[in-house]
Parts: sequence; C-alpha cells; structure tokens
Amino acid sequence: MNGRKLAEVDAYIGLGTNMGDRERHLRDALALLGERSGIRLLRASAVYETDPVGFTEQPAFLNMVALLRTDLPAEALLDELLDIERTLGRTRDIRWGPRTIDLDLLLYGTAKVKTERLDVPHPRMAERAFVLIPLLDVIDFEPFAERGALRELVAHIEGKDGVKRWSPTTL
Repeated sequence: MNGRKLAEVDAYIGLGTNMGDRERHLRDALALLGERSGIRLLRASAVYETDPVGFTEQPAFLNMVALLRTDLPAEALLDELLDIERTLGRTRDIRWGPRTIDLDLLLYGTAKVKTERLDVPHPRMAERAFVLIPLLDVIDFEPFAERGALRELVAHIEGKDGVKRWSPTTL
C-alpha cells in the first residue's frame, strides 16, 4: 500500500467498460475494490448503457458509480484504481477509446486535489451525463451545492438521452 493512513473519507468512483463481457468487467472491478486494504465498498449505482463520448466510433459503454470509504490518501487510492485497471487488462491506446475497464476518482470527500497525476473533483464530471446520472443513485453529499443542484445540472446536461438504465439493480 502506498502512502500513510488517514481518517476515513467517502470517495466516489466512476466505472466504465465497452469491451468484451462488460457486465463481468464491472462485477470484477467492484469485487477487486472490495478486496483492497484500506477500501470498503459501501454501495454502487444501477448500471447504465451509454453512448460513447469523445471518440464516438466504438461500442456503447456500461457505466456506474460506486461509493467507497477509504483511509488511503487520494493518490494512494488512485494507485489502487490504476492497479485494478491493469489487472483487468486495461490498455491506453486511444484517448477516450475502447477499454475493458476505466476507474475514475470523481470525488474524495470534500477535498480539492490537484497534482500532476490527479485532479479531484474530476474536472469533466459536471459535463458528463454518464457520470452524473449514476452518481445521483449513490451520492450522500454534493460538494459544490446541495443535492438539488446536482439534479438541476442533470436536468439540463447534454447527452442525457444517450444514458439508459441497463440494469435496475447493482451488480
């Protein structure tokens, strides 16, 4: 484990996949998150099938958001997420391209973290319906306003028509 232990923090992780057995990749990522020292998986959103963003000539994604409780520093949590991606066969060939799994640290408590490797809250989170819609399923707090502001943001965000509930229950 990297870094020193801290008081526990709630962190929100975006998960996405559009290659191979997409459901299995999400299930495996959640299982691996739950097995890591210093990380407890509290709950996960429903699964949503979403249109690709950025590089659009690729299959649809399955996306979800997980709420974790961790005593790891933000960069150590990022290291764990990257290790899980590698374990599940993630390669980075095309920016925003196809992937077996993508794990993004969206929120780390109410902290703002900006380093060479990490920018939290996630800088493009408020522009992405495929993040905000599943985030509504699990969020306990809203660091930039109250939960109602998040609902208002989702109501007006572009691309929400490309986000469809795929599984009514979590994996």
